[in-house]
Amino acid sequence: MPPAAHDPLPLLRLVLAGRRRAARDALLRDGDSDPALQARAVAVPAAAIDRTLAWLARPGRHLLGCDDPRYPPLLRQAPDPPLALFVDGDPDALWRPAVAVVGSRGASAAGRDNARLFAQALCRAGLAVASGLAAGIDAAAHEAALAVPDGLTVAVLGTGPDVPYPRRHAGLRERIAATGAVVSEHPPGTPPRAHQFPCRNRIIAGLSLGTLVVEAAVRSGALITARLAAEAGREVFALPGSIHHPLARGCHRLIREGAQLVEQPAEVLAGIAPLAGRLAASLAPEPGPSGGLGQAPPGLPAASGAIAPDHDRLWDALGHDPTPMDALVERTGLTTAAVSSMLLAMELDGRVVVEHGRYTRRSTGGGAVA
Repeated sequence: MPPAAHDPLPLLRLVLAGRRRAARDALLRDGDSDPALQARAVAVPAAAIDRTLAWLARPGRHLLGCDDPRYPPLLRQAPDPPLALFVDGDPDALWRPAVAVVGSRGASAAGRDNARLFAQALCRAGLAVASGLAAGIDAAAHEAALAVPDGLTVAVLGTGPDVPYPRRHAGLRERIAATGAVVSEHPPGTPPRAHQFPCRNRIIAGLSLGTLVVEAAVRSGALITARLAAEAGREVFALPGSIHHPLARGCHRLIREGAQLVEQPAEVLAGIAPLAGRLAASLAPEPGPSGGLGQAPPGLPAASGAIAPDHDRLWDALGHDPTPMDALVERTGLTTAAVSSMLLAMELDGRVVVEHGRYTRRSTGGGAVA
C-alpha cells in the first residue's frame, strides 16, 4: 500500500518514479538498450520533487493516495484506480454523488444548451457535475454548474492539475478550484499529451454514478468515457439527435448498445437511483466488535446496515433544518472526510437530502425518514 497521506514525500516519489519508468519503457520499445540512459530515465530528479512539494505547500492543494481516507470511494471501486490524485480545491467535493456530463469539443449551440440544462438540473438536485474541462460540452456543463447557487463541479484533467487545456480555460479552472475540485493523476506542470486523455476519462467515469453523453461523433473521447463507465458498472445515458447530425451518431450508437435514451434530467435521476442504493450499501459501516449490527436511529430502515456510534452522532447532529457541512463537523467533532463519507452513504440510501450545500433529514411528511 502507498504511504500514509500525512507524509507526502514517499507517495510522491512513487508517483514520479512510475512516470519515469514509463519513459524507460518507451526507450526499450524504441530499441535503445543503453543501461545508463535507462537508469537516468527512471531516476526521479530532485527538481521535480521540489517543484511538486512547492505546489502542494500552497493552500488548497492535496495529494491523496489510494489508501487515504479522503480518497473518493466510488473511484476506488472502479477498475484501475489511480495510485494517487493531485487535487486543487476541496477533496470533500469528490465524495459528492456525481454525474459526468461529456461530449464533443466542437459541440453545436443546441448541444451546449442541452449540457447547461442537464448540468443545472443535476446540481439543483444536489448532485455534482464531473467533466474534463475541454471545449464544447465539458465547458458548458462546468459553467452551468457554477451558475447554480452552491452548485458543485469537478474537473478532471489529462494534464497536471495546474495546466488547463485548452489554455483559454485557465479562468474556468481557477473558478472550479475555488468552489469544487480540479483533479489529476499527473503531477503539476505535466503538459498535454494525447495518450493521457483516455486515462483521464477513466477517472471521470469512476468518480460518477453515471455518465451522460450529450453529443459525440462515432469516434470520440466521450464514447471512451461511456465505455469505461459501463465497465465500472455505472449507468450510461445518451441524448438522441437528428439522424443528419454527425454529433448525434455517437449517441445513437450508445443507445443501440444499451445506453439509456434520456430527454429530461429527471430520467437521469431515476436512472442512477438503483445504483445509488447499491453503492450506499457498499459504503455502510462494518459490524461492530461483537459481530452484530448497530441499532438504527428512529426512522432508519434496519436493512440499511450497521449504524456505528459515529453515525448515531451524525444523525443526532442532523436536524430538519438545512445544515452546512462545517456545522455538522463542529457539532460531531468528526473529521470532514468522515462526515462526508457518512453523508454520502445516507444520501445515496435516501435518508438525507442536500440542497445548496446544506444537508437535512429526508422527511416523508409525517416525521419519519424515507
